[in-house]
Amino acid sequence: MISVAATQQQIYAGLDSDLSWSEQQLPERERTKHVHRLHPYLGKYIPQLVEELFRRHVPARGRVLDPFAGSGTTLVQALESGLHSVGVDIAAFNCLLMQVKTSEHKPFVLDHELRDALARFERGEGDARDKSAYVREWFAPQAREDLLRFRSLIGEYEHSDVLRIVLARAARSARLTTHFDLDFPKVPQAGPYHCYKHKRECKPIEKADHFVRRYTLDTLTRLKEFSRVRTKRSVEVLHGDAGDLDLPGLFDAVVTSPPYPGLIDYHEQHRYAYELLGLDDLRQREIGAAERGTSKAAIQAYVDGIVRVLGSCGNVLKPRGRFVIVVNDRRALYPEILERSGLVLEQRYQRHVNRRTGRRAGEYFEDVLVARRS
Repeated sequence: MISVAATQQQIYAGLDSDLSWSEQQLPERERTKHVHRLHPYLGKYIPQLVEELFRRHVPARGRVLDPFAGSGTTLVQALESGLHSVGVDIAAFNCLLMQVKTSEHKPFVLDHELRDALARFERGEGDARDKSAYVREWFAPQAREDLLRFRSLIGEYEHSDVLRIVLARAARSARLTTHFDLDFPKVPQAGPYHCYKHKRECKPIEKADHFVRRYTLDTLTRLKEFSRVRTKRSVEVLHGDAGDLDLPGLFDAVVTSPPYPGLIDYHEQHRYAYELLGLDDLRQREIGAAERGTSKAAIQAYVDGIVRVLGSCGNVLKPRGRFVIVVNDRRALYPEILERSGLVLEQRYQRHVNRRTGRRAGEYFEDVLVARRS
């Protein structure tokens, strides 16, 4: 018997068509519009999905909470959709990225500062001294000098956080790694290699100046684009564990995509940013950090952590408010999680994920769980 791959029509049969898009319907340039591509980030959900979930489950001019805010997709779309929002994340780099995406920057000052910092960098200004073993190990000499010189300049500007994101993005691209493994390189790539991405022999990156220039100008363009579509709504970013913080309620809805057990260590994914920017590393407080992986103990620690956070969020949700949770629950953990969190499932949508950041084989599906307090 010959096995035939599922057609697009077969894949979408039985799915919520308003939550599932083909690559042709929703190309990458639209999924990464304006600030959504300010820095690569694994596992984020797409803005068009969030827009539709807001339309279905959040009242106009309402207030939204995302306790696992990640790269800030919920907050960005709240600003674009005319909603107030609060986002919480345990990872300092995620919070920095969210702040840069959602802050209301002064356009003329922003333009002047980013161009001035770039001009000074290209004139050779800046101090390249650094004692970090990580920086010496993961960057070629010229790339290391470029990044460190740029880093030494950014503290002089009002929009220094924007420049820090530029530096992090340049550092991600300039590491001594293969072109096809930018997400989780395990060891530095010192010499030439066969590149599966370009189908030829490639060499590791030797300098970073072109990345600094490219990402400075791209960041400026994206922030300007977002400034034209954002609304005058409040947004707050909190660094910490949503299960421990005093959340500033009340909220009309919780809209979030929790981390998956044992899949991505977001501190390690952005290690270059933590090293270069000196960010506070709270990875030991991540959900399931004490028992990483997919062992029975690790899964139980994950369940306990999610229950604790959702329970805390329930305390600041309005009586008619709803939890909207986007998750691939292939281990069927969420019936227990919802029950222990005091939540009752009202609706369950299934959607096809047309593409994720990074390489992925096979079809991928997610559930959208809509729940209320019992």
